[in-house]
Amino acid sequence: MAQLKELSVPLSDLINCLSNTIDLVSPVLADHHNRVGLVAYALASQLGLPEEARVDLYFAGNIHDIGALSLTDRVRLLQFDGGETDRHAETGALLLEMFCPLARMGELIRFHHVRWEDGAGEVRRGREVPFGSDILHLADRISVLIGTMDGINLLVRIPDILSRIENSSADMFAPTLVEAFRDLSSKEAFWLSLAFPERNQALVRQEHFRTFKLDTDGIVHMSRLFARIIDFRSRFTATHSSGVAASAETLARLSGRSVAECAQMRIAGLLHDLGKLAVPAELLEKPGALTINEIALVRCHTYFTRRALENIQSFDSITPWSANHHERIDGKGYPDHLGGDNILHGSRIMAVSDVFTALTENRPYRAGMDHKSTQKVLNSMVSQSALDPDIVDLLMCNFDEIHTVCAEAQTEAVIEFDKICERVALMTAGHA
Repeated sequence: MAQLKELSVPLSDLINCLSNTIDLVSPVLADHHNRVGLVAYALASQLGLPEEARVDLYFAGNIHDIGALSLTDRVRLLQFDGGETDRHAETGALLLEMFCPLARMGELIRFHHVRWEDGAGEVRRGREVPFGSDILHLADRISVLIGTMDGINLLVRIPDILSRIENSSADMFAPTLVEAFRDLSSKEAFWLSLAFPERNQALVRQEHFRTFKLDTDGIVHMSRLFARIIDFRSRFTATHSSGVAASAETLARLSGRSVAECAQMRIAGLLHDLGKLAVPAELLEKPGALTINEIALVRCHTYFTRRALENIQSFDSITPWSANHHERIDGKGYPDHLGGDNILHGSRIMAVSDVFTALTENRPYRAGMDHKSTQKVLNSMVSQSALDPDIVDLLMCNFDEIHTVCAEAQTEAVIEFDKICERVALMTAGHA
């Protein structure tokens, strides 16, 4: 197996991975993030901003609503006038601050819903609002007005969209930006570039869409950002990915895997539930039994995990470990019903780690299970040909060690979650 001492990960792959997955949560949100990035880039180009600023705006636009933690929040933000709030923007900024390569984008996102208000919006909570945030705000509202229109209808609607933006000049948007949009809107090519899915391919292939070279520690750090975005939609889920990652890494070490392979397993654990970004948070936190339709939607998350991670070509060996953690030895798992030898050893470790973490962590409706209860459930799943018996035996022989590292990782994650919630509440007090 190839060792991951250093990977070349294009930033565009990372951003598109997040953006595309988040927008899967509802058809009304389809492609919204990418469209905001493209509009922001076009506005910045129209204004003659430096290329680095244009690229930052493109990326920031693609993930500007990562702090909107529920479908209700996301849909509400599609109201042209009246759906804004500081809370989701501050949450997104704080998440991105924890990963240095994206920290600049976080600063732009923090104020992307601040209204211009005849210049009063240049300062928010005692801080200067970046000009890029004003651009993101306008780009976001333009995208909302475009909605799901196709190319022909979009061209017909240009006067209506332009009129709506111009009527909000000085109140919602800086007049200089409205003027730049007026000039930009006269170009049919601009509008058509927003109407067709392939529009961003040539853009992101350009050299200035930088490639980061991350060593193994850097990749883990990046994956922790993904895990935060996955899990921070509620205090209940805030610890799960961290626990799975710690358990899987320990099991990999106990299985005799190399240091690099253990790090791969940790990354896979942090990313294994990425596809749950496509599942509404309201559904994940539903207290009662799920309906048939709701169960079907939740089962889609492993497919969406694979679909998201395939955007990062360097993750070829990590992706199946993450995406196949609900496959079963008897072939009755999902999404591919692989079974038997078709399930990689890394995927088997991930499956056991996922179940173990779910059993031993505290849930709103029960306390985490002890050694005896956990063993009973795992052995039952082995007898049903759901889990690998050798990996379950390895876990139970080292239960205390694995339980400890899992619990420590989860404690760290929930402390971090609470700190972010406190900072968001403090920063947005009086502005929600």
